[in-house]
Amino acid sequence: MMKRSQQSARETKQEAKDASKAKSGLFASCSFSSLGLDPKLSDQLQERMGFEAPTLVQAQAIPVILSGRDVLVNAPTGTGKTIAYLAPLINHLQGYSPKVDRSHGTFALVIVPTRELCLQVYETLEKLLHRFHWIVPGYVMGGEKKAKEKARLRKGISILIATPGRLLDHLKNTASFVHKNLRWVIFDEADSILELGYGKEIEQIIKLLGSGQNEHGEEDDIVPKSIQKQNLLLSATLNEKVNDLAKLSLDDPVMIGLDNSKLQQNLSIESPASPDSDADDMVIHVNKSVNPSSEDYGIPSQLVQKYLRVPCGARLVALLSVLKNLFEREASQKVVVFFSTRDAVDFHYSLLSEFQWPPNSETEEEGTKQLFLKCKTFRLHGSMEQEDRRSAFGTFKTEKQALLLSTDVAARGLDFPKVRCIIQYDCPGEATEYVHRVGRTARIGEKGEALLFLQPIEIDYLKELKKHGASLTEYPLLKVLDKFPIPGNMPRIKKVISLESHPWVISLQRALESFNYAEPKMKSLAKNAFVSWVRGYAAHKGELKSIFVVKKLHLGHVAKSFALREQPSLVGKSHHKETMKRKRDERQKGQQGKKRKKMSGSGNRSTQKT
Repeated sequence: MMKRSQQSARETKQEAKDASKAKSGLFASCSFSSLGLDPKLSDQLQERMGFEAPTLVQAQAIPVILSGRDVLVNAPTGTGKTIAYLAPLINHLQGYSPKVDRSHGTFALVIVPTRELCLQVYETLEKLLHRFHWIVPGYVMGGEKKAKEKARLRKGISILIATPGRLLDHLKNTASFVHKNLRWVIFDEADSILELGYGKEIEQIIKLLGSGQNEHGEEDDIVPKSIQKQNLLLSATLNEKVNDLAKLSLDDPVMIGLDNSKLQQNLSIESPASPDSDADDMVIHVNKSVNPSSEDYGIPSQLVQKYLRVPCGARLVALLSVLKNLFEREASQKVVVFFSTRDAVDFHYSLLSEFQWPPNSETEEEGTKQLFLKCKTFRLHGSMEQEDRRSAFGTFKTEKQALLLSTDVAARGLDFPKVRCIIQYDCPGEATEYVHRVGRTARIGEKGEALLFLQPIEIDYLKELKKHGASLTEYPLLKVLDKFPIPGNMPRIKKVISLESHPWVISLQRALESFNYAEPKMKSLAKNAFVSWVRGYAAHKGELKSIFVVKKLHLGHVAKSFALREQPSLVGKSHHKETMKRKRDERQKGQQGKKRKKMSGSGNRSTQKT
């Protein structure tokens, strides 16, 4: 017992050292006030936000943004990029004389890819503005009532956070949206904005807002005509799509986040030859031949990355076992699991919210059975009602022990405090998406763990990740499974030949299937999840198509991973009916064609006789 406690104490001490080392490499040895920020704002960052010192990214970015230059920030997730651009904006606005007023309209626009990130940035902004009550924050985003948003815009919003589609809508259709004093446009999670297909909307937004200097210069404008508009672009990853947005929005930008040697290797910026040249001549080139390090791709150095090699038929049992082990090992923690489809999120959410263990109790007493996972479970995906999304996002953030099941809607920029582990149950579409997902943990120097599920046929995906600087070690799954007691009279095997033959796996799989078939709702959810998962698997693009080959899948084993005893049809009933009807029509047309030929043939013979 003494040995165990001593070992535990040593592990705790080592973890503290590792965390301290990670934090020392993340924070700068200077204060916020030394960066040029107003003392009141510096105090606000320390007292209300809890930042003792700026991160390295903040220390680099804040002085440059204060100087008025366009900036491209490329830095790992969880390094304080939001504060890096919000603090300079507030610093400028609080110093305006006369004071900023609602009637002056919008001075700064922050464009983000998702509704959840929109709310998160807004909440951070509200805290920062505690001492500057005359600067009004606000947001507009899909899912909210336009009439209420129009009313808020009519009153006036100094700093506006927006998703691209809704912002474009208001720019076109809300006459009371005053933006003549606009000085800053910020693209947060820029690569995600483009990957989600907002390229055309962004082009239109930039055209509608104009570029360069303040073009109005009217008497009641608080921003002088001579002041140059400033654009900022922030991203955890760099790719060719970022080039499109940079060409549209940045003028001779300063790079933040990569040192000069890495910048020359990975990225080159060609600025216009003269100040009079058009901003569109500026191009960012991404060098694909270079293998950037994990730091370049935004993976925190203190993040522990592991993979699980799991046969398809044992995936569900492996996931539940890993989750149970995580929450029993450390009760007060949060975990996020990423799925490829909304249907998969709904199925697993219902399963984990209702599935009880042990499956067969000897006594029928009340309270004998308990939920398999004794933690609060939440879900998040794009098809949920806005109020449900907001509630899940907000509540999960405040919980001490909780599980979140999500699609990639939670992979971008969201800061969930104290998330200890990220599980990628379904592989992301691109290596860069892997970076965004794991970036929900190990933030601001904290420790974190990332687990990736792979089938044996998908193991080459590790090589793809290694190209981008992500090296994973294997997770000891069998050791975890051996910890669980075997229910009933099942014998414990000394040496397990395969994962599927493990007694725990067999007993848990049976229990899950029995539960599924006892609940018609669960069976329906499982079938929908199966169909959408297979379709999603077939949709992998580019180089990944050779790794994720749908023809190599054993669909019966895929069905097993959704606790189904038999493989559902991949063709829906309505589609099946349409196919049968089309075949019937084709047969009838064929028969009619034959009759016509016979008729015409007999007609020809009769004319020959006459």
